[in-house]
Amino acid sequence: MANFMQDSVVKYACSCGILNPISRLFFCRHCPNLRCGFCVCHEVDSHFCSNCLENIPSSEVRHKKNCCASCFDCPCCQNTLSPRATSVIVPKKVEESDSAKGESSKVITKKMYYLSCLACRWTSRDVGIPDQVVATGAWPENECAYQTRFNALSEYYQAVVQQDKQEKQEYLRRKAPRSHKFPSLTDRTGLTVSIIRRQMGWSDKNTQKAKPVNIAASQQFDDVGELPEAIFTENINLRNITSIKQRHNQPSEQPFDISKLYPQRRCMWIKRSLRCRQCEHNVIKPEYHPTSIKYRIQLFASYHVPDVLLVKCEQLLQPGQLNAVILKLSNPTMHDMVIKIADLPSLADNQSGKMTEDFKRLCSIKDTSLSASNAMDSLKSLTGSSSLTGPSSLSGSSLIRHSFIYEEPRAVKQVVNSKLLPLDKAFTLNLRDDSKEFDEETQTQTEEPKFIVWRKANKVLLRLNFIPHSDLKNFDDVYLGFNMLYTYVNTVTITPEKKEPTTHDLNCRVYIKVVQISK
Repeated sequence: MANFMQDSVVKYACSCGILNPISRLFFCRHCPNLRCGFCVCHEVDSHFCSNCLENIPSSEVRHKKNCCASCFDCPCCQNTLSPRATSVIVPKKVEESDSAKGESSKVITKKMYYLSCLACRWTSRDVGIPDQVVATGAWPENECAYQTRFNALSEYYQAVVQQDKQEKQEYLRRKAPRSHKFPSLTDRTGLTVSIIRRQMGWSDKNTQKAKPVNIAASQQFDDVGELPEAIFTENINLRNITSIKQRHNQPSEQPFDISKLYPQRRCMWIKRSLRCRQCEHNVIKPEYHPTSIKYRIQLFASYHVPDVLLVKCEQLLQPGQLNAVILKLSNPTMHDMVIKIADLPSLADNQSGKMTEDFKRLCSIKDTSLSASNAMDSLKSLTGSSSLTGPSSLSGSSLIRHSFIYEEPRAVKQVVNSKLLPLDKAFTLNLRDDSKEFDEETQTQTEEPKFIVWRKANKVLLRLNFIPHSDLKNFDDVYLGFNMLYTYVNTVTITPEKKEPTTHDLNCRVYIKVVQISK
């Protein structure tokens, strides 16, 4: 359990071996496994402006350099600028007939707009930007002095990339085998293909290759000039000097004075979807509209995996002495879970890579006729525990893979410096029922295991006994780890024949940072 802005003391091991709190993990229901941010593919669904909430296509976003055309940020405090209206007196245009009659010129009041920051009171008038006739007018931007050079370099490197692409395609065309069996003799000279392409109105195949245009090379100057003497003699007013953040927001100019700060166009935001790297199914899919905060698919691990919280440690930790921690487990699903706490695999098996090789071998299995006994033996070698037996079948388990794994599994680097005394038997964690949260009476069962301290609705408190290593010193952190075996009811129907939910025996490794040694 951790407070806000603090690191979580309870972490889960992802399928790739990286430790994360449950709030940063995802759960793939198609290949039931935990997925972290490195085990999923990030895809951009839509671009939108966070101020005006305008949804813009990707092609237009690239054309506008990932910036909104109508919203601006304050260059001083980075808040959103708002258009403000003002009245300006301008002379009225006098027609020639009126001027011939000798009528005097008249003045009229015209409405003009300027940009203003409601946080720091910065306005566009401070840098000399003229007022506009409309609120969403084309506000002038500060042109970069090196824009011409940037454009020339961009065109040059685009031509270089195009030339490399053409050379690679030409090389592959020469090395690739011919598609037809009996090539024509006239095709060896290329005359037949060239004539046919011209008759069809296509361009000749032997077109001129793209060559990059030579540009002037950048020159290096050793003499950069000396600083003016006014810097050492005159007093500096820090209110007129830009900060590092303000200069980084305008990388093209990086002004030194606040009077040279210009409003910046607001950057676009994105909505992204996450896809499992192994089975290529979506684990996160948001709604398309920018104003919607809902998800079409939300497979967060906290909705499918039992949540483990550290409540307290019963006594002060002493090296080599028996102690106990109180853990709170919650069932977030709508089905009962059978949970059992087992030991972690040995450190020798973890470091030798045996678990990694077994996991890669199991993920590459394509034969669905794998027997349950062989699968159970392989899973025992993965976890190092012999208590992985359960009533559920392994026909729909994650052991049978139809695709290879893309991410190389890693061994968990976290060292556990305490010995766990595993529980003697499994226990049932009730399903989630929101109506039971308001019950005042605590659930009581006649045959409750001794290690269960308290139970209510889908929550349970249990006591885990452990012994810290005897070689620990004062103020050393004590880490406790265990395998949590639980049953998961998958409601996703993978095949048309299986229309009923499938029960899986899953396993996740949990690591807890208890407290420090106090002698």
